[in-house]
Parts: sequence; C-alpha cells; structure tokens
Amino acid sequence: QVQLVESGGGLVQAGGSLRLSCAASGGTFSSYAMGWFRQAPGKERELVVGISDIGSTRYADSVKGRFAISRDNAKKAVYLQMNSLKPEDTAVYYCAAATTWYSIHSQTEIAYWGQGTQVTVSS
Repeated sequence: QVQLVESGGGLVQAGGSLRLSCAASGGTFSSYAMGWFRQAPGKERELVVGISDIGSTRYADSVKGRFAISRDNAKKAVYLQMNSLKPEDTAVYYCAAATTWYSIHSQTEIAYWGQGTQVTVSS
C-alpha cells in the first residue's frame, strides 16, 4: 500500500510560481506511474501531468511550457514546479499513483490518491 501526502500549495499572484511536493510511503515507489491531477469547483478532474516509472511525461495542453514534473525515486517523491501561474490554474491539486503509465494517462484504475493541496492564483 502506498500513502501519498501533498504539500506546497498556497495562494500566489498571477505570474508567480509554486512547487508542489508529493511524498510517498509504503509500496515500491519506483515501480509506479505518478501523476498530478487538479479539480476546480464545478469542473471535472483533469490530469495535469503524468510521469512514468522511467520518467516519460505527458502534460495537459493548458500547462505545457509552464509546469514541470519530476520524480526522485530515492526520496520517494514527485514534484510539480508551476511557473507563470494563471487564475485558471486555481484548483485542488492531487498527487496520484498507478501501477501502469496508461492508468495515469487515461485516468483509470488510479490506485492511490493524496489528500489534495489547494492552489489559488489571484489576478
């Protein structure tokens, strides 16, 4: 079993940056595909970016060029560097783990979810 805990959310002005962290415990972290999802009020949850067990990434079009995911298997952590933040980035951000890369990409069979961290971007 994997437990995920996010941190790093907060309130930031448009154009600013935040770095989210997701710390994992339990399981074999390095074998999981990881992802960052977000959900804004009244909207569907969306995949922000996924990263495979070997470091392949896929970004949502809305964040390409602004966000960057990375993972540190030694620390059992995954990070989301968010730059040039926009008000539309405001959402609760969730870290997730899945046994396959496809599960992250397709948002199916997500095995574990973090509790979420709020990101609010003001104008």
